Amino acid sequence: MIKKQSRAEIRRKKHKRMRYHLSGTAQKPRLAVFRSNSHMYAQIIDDTEGNTLVAASTVEAALKASLKQTNNIEAAKALGTEIAKRALDKGIKTVIFDRGGFIYAGKVAALADAAREAGLEF
Repeated sequence: MIKKQSRAEIRRKKHKRMRYHLSGTAQKPRLAVFRSNSHMYAQIIDDTEGNTLVAASTVEAALKASLKQTNNIEAAKALGTEIAKRALDKGIKTVIFDRGGFIYAGKVAALADAAREAGLEF
């Protein structure tokens, strides 16, 4: 009998394939996105050094207080704006977008569009 893979396992395999081609450098770091059922997380990572340069999530008290819910499109837009603001403060203007194996729609697309509108280039 053929057993169907879980959606989480399919996402992990997609992300592994994508990461083979995506790598962040000091000049152009990687914007990695992860979403769970209740929160979203975004990090800007330099893969050559293995350092997280900037991070933001809906778990943080300051961002969480301004949101009604932490798992909807409005929260994703707020997170995209916040990560872009923090990146620009650190002098990061261009990034490589890593959607983490998630489909580029809904919350992931909202986060990316908000980050672009706030000044990040990718």
